[in-house]
Amino acid sequence: MANKIDRDYSRFRKIVKGKVREELKQFISKGELVARKRGGKVTIPLPQIDIPRFRFGSQQKGGVGQGSGNEGDPVAGDGEKQPGSGEAGEDPGEHEIEVEVTLEELAKIFGEELGLPKIEPKGKKNVEAKSARYTGIRRTGPEGLRHFKRTYREGLKRAIAMGLYDPEDPIIIPEREDRRYRGQRETVVPESNAVLIYMMDVSGSMGEEQKEMVRNAAFWIDTWLRSQYKQIESVYIVHDAQAREVDEYTFYHLRESGGTKISSAYELCQRVIEERYNPMDWNIYPFHFSDGDNWGSDDSRICFRILEDFIFPASNQFCYGQVRSAYGSGKFKEDLDQAFPTEDKMITYDIHKKEELLDAIKAFLTTGR
Repeated sequence: MANKIDRDYSRFRKIVKGKVREELKQFISKGELVARKRGGKVTIPLPQIDIPRFRFGSQQKGGVGQGSGNEGDPVAGDGEKQPGSGEAGEDPGEHEIEVEVTLEELAKIFGEELGLPKIEPKGKKNVEAKSARYTGIRRTGPEGLRHFKRTYREGLKRAIAMGLYDPEDPIIIPEREDRRYRGQRETVVPESNAVLIYMMDVSGSMGEEQKEMVRNAAFWIDTWLRSQYKQIESVYIVHDAQAREVDEYTFYHLRESGGTKISSAYELCQRVIEERYNPMDWNIYPFHFSDGDNWGSDDSRICFRILEDFIFPASNQFCYGQVRSAYGSGKFKEDLDQAFPTEDKMITYDIHKKEELLDAIKAFLTTGR
């Protein structure tokens, strides 16, 4: 019975994964899963899984039953009108179930569907961890961990050095100082870490729809990169004419008025990396989202200098997503592409509507850096 349940559960999970693949573009564009994230899992609504039900044929001639009554009598209650509102319909009801999927499973489905390559980490950060194997040798320890070969070898060396070894009678009796024991050894294990630096324009030209697209994109970027690294940290920077670091909630809900000075965000990004994230130890991923408006060509030139002199060399990859709005000029992406036509560490994408989010995310992550 247990094996049958396991097989049924396995088939059910395959059905769920198939449905997630079918609805992936809709999940990304609508952002349904962002609000359903709880403790390393997401709750996914799947309205298209058919619920099994009995269907009776038209040639019913009777059958086997128990109890009082004759053939053809209605089942109790069938002949009575039941209270209810509305009129009867002929269409079947829509069945919807909610299924929990771990972020690890979701990332795997997401990566397979988009054909994303595994990331080759750039930085290494060493953390100490105890090895579970007895790879060391010690002079003290419990008798159950005595290393007999090493103990005999030490005794043999001592006997030869003291002139006590007789090849005709090669008996070695280990003394206390000859004894050697197996022991655990603490080893240094390399562990790859990454930091995601999200920057977003919150000036008056960025509306709720644009911020919702940024939120959806960040969820999927975060989900994929967390499946590639043991430790992820996130930094959130908002800017209009000035930039400041905020928490995650503020990043997604803040709205301000005023102009836009993109260089302020890039300057703060540089300071954060210099003060907290050594590029030798960290894999660094700056993501910037804006509607393309900037204070002027002079500020754009400052942005290009910061990118070229610091952010590009320090980062695995820099991504710029331009979210179209009714008020944004959309010129900054064009200026970026013209300034760095051959820069392989820079990916830019023009996001006109929600349905293009999947293509934008794929462009950002498909390099495998």
